[in-house]
Amino acid sequence: MSDDAALPNAGEKQAIAAAFGRAAKHYDKAAEFQRLVGHRLLCQLPAASVAGSQILDLGCGTGYFSDQLTQRGLRVCAADLSVSMLEQAQRRCGNRVQYLQADAEQLPLEVNQFDMAFSSLALQWCRDLSVPLRELKRVVKPGGRILFSTLADGSLAELKAAWQQVDQYQHVNQFLSPNEIKLALAQAGLPQADLEFSPVTMYYPSAMDLMKDLKGIGATHLQQGRQAGLAGRARLKALEGAYEAFRTPTGQLPATYQVCFGVILND
Repeated sequence: MSDDAALPNAGEKQAIAAAFGRAAKHYDKAAEFQRLVGHRLLCQLPAASVAGSQILDLGCGTGYFSDQLTQRGLRVCAADLSVSMLEQAQRRCGNRVQYLQADAEQLPLEVNQFDMAFSSLALQWCRDLSVPLRELKRVVKPGGRILFSTLADGSLAELKAAWQQVDQYQHVNQFLSPNEIKLALAQAGLPQADLEFSPVTMYYPSAMDLMKDLKGIGATHLQQGRQAGLAGRARLKALEGAYEAFRTPTGQLPATYQVCFGVILND
């Protein structure tokens, strides 16, 4: 596989692909939250899924859920923006899976190509959620299912509040509200989605352990841009002090994500 190619919105796309590419080799060590969410989404897959059905794993990362889907007898196409992630997926899944470097906003796929689509914690990196949702509607056959999870407004509220005690710059990505997610679905022609919004809290010994996890999964790209030099040693020390306000009686620091789980029956 070659280096990550230029894609629409090239600068933004390349920055996201690069962030996840740097994390690819160590991603699985820091991906406990991603596994938890993905398994919850996987539980929404119909128990009677027909063996041999084709499914698109969009934003497949290191191929963990591509592997899980093949174990259910499904034929999987693992797609990701990052070539480095696809290389890790190929090491995991070998020739049991097809691989595709793809931008979720412009899938190089035929209409009605898949029986189902699965996308866990990938679509929040798109500027306009309705665009990848419209693409998923296009490539999934009528009557097929689209399963997705994405982050919603309020995610990492503790980290955001702690940073606000340090400076007034943005350090945490903004995510869509539930109403904005519903609007994106309607704009994509998918108004009948079954949505569940659920908080998922992870716990860490220190703020730095959380920051290492975020770096380890590549989730350090700020879509709204970042100011240079904002994470120097003094600021990180101040962040650690501010985050202490959230320490629980059991001695752990919480990081709460607001997760949207969506199940769509394509019409």
